Amino acid sequence: MSGIDVARHDALVVGGGPNGLAAAITLAESGRSVLVLEAAASAGGAVATEELTLPGFRHDVFSSVYPAGAASPVFEAMGLERHGLRWVHPRYCAAHPLPGGRAAQ
Repeated sequence: MSGIDVARHDALVVGGGPNGLAAAITLAESGRSVLVLEAAASAGGAVATEELTLPGFRHDVFSSVYPAGAASPVFEAMGLERHGLRWVHPRYCAAHPLPGGRAAQ
């Protein structure tokens, strides 16, 4: 951890996924100095959406259904919508392609 003075912080959170970020926010809201360390290029852990195939078609890269996150009182209290979060509630969350163009939903 070259150049990072971890001793200046009350808490060190390793991992910037949803749980690590929720922990860091909770600590910070209670007045603690928190340092979050994330090895990936961006925070979010397995929560990432990218335009991978065609323009306008966005894909959840790692996991795909977040009903617990959408219903979480912890995430609701954070007011993440102010920072751009928009929950999308599709008619069908998943489908399994079958022969003949059919799909099980």
